[in-house]
Amino acid sequence: MLVAAAVCPCPPLLVPEVATGAAPELDAARAACTDALGLLAAARPDRLYVVGPAGEGAHGVFPAGSTGTFAGFGVDLSVRLGDDGGRPADDDGSRPAADRPLPVSLAVGAWLLGRAGWADAPIEGLAVDGTATPDVCAGIGRGLADSAERIALLVMGDGSACRTVKAPGYLDERAAGFDAEAARALGTADAAALLALEPELAYELKAAGRAPWQVLAGAAQGADLDGRLLFEDAPYGVGYFVAAWS
Repeated sequence: MLVAAAVCPCPPLLVPEVATGAAPELDAARAACTDALGLLAAARPDRLYVVGPAGEGAHGVFPAGSTGTFAGFGVDLSVRLGDDGGRPADDDGSRPAADRPLPVSLAVGAWLLGRAGWADAPIEGLAVDGTATPDVCAGIGRGLADSAERIALLVMGDGSACRTVKAPGYLDERAAGFDAEAARALGTADAAALLALEPELAYELKAAGRAPWQVLAGAAQGADLDGRLLFEDAPYGVGYFVAAWS
């Protein structure tokens, strides 16, 4: 059963080493993410799943011990998703599947957890296909919720990337309304509203958080959680939200 969730944005710029001189611009977002992770720890989950979007060929399960890197952004920085020490070895003595690099969204999640010193529950990563339908996403979420007595989710994902003319997707007049509805749903733990977000519109607005948010919505069905919106902004023309459900 889902007992808590934290929703965080996943731009590489959240990592100060990547942002370099612009790092202070996201200090408030980082602080909100730290607060959301604190609420996750307070829920005392049996297992934490880090859920984020990934492109074709990069989605799937990432066990504890999987590593990621920000080398593609010009920074010699690697991160590890939790600790693989509790996982059984394969017949040849190796650890299963941990050699597959984390997609960027999960690498940012691993960085947040490392920064917070997470040691409160075993971790597993799940990268979601950004084209997955709401029904598929909800089914994934229900499966996660059924996997342990007390589970928590760290859900990584951004809103639209079309809020200004300098945004990655340029200006789209529909972006502000999409983000406003997403922020409202995330801040009130409105699972039905999250599942109602349209995949085609989200794709056109480059809203990478849509599929992970709908995984959260599926996991939360029947959990009766309350939500709080801890941060909302679009500093680079991209919607960033931090929310906590408990």
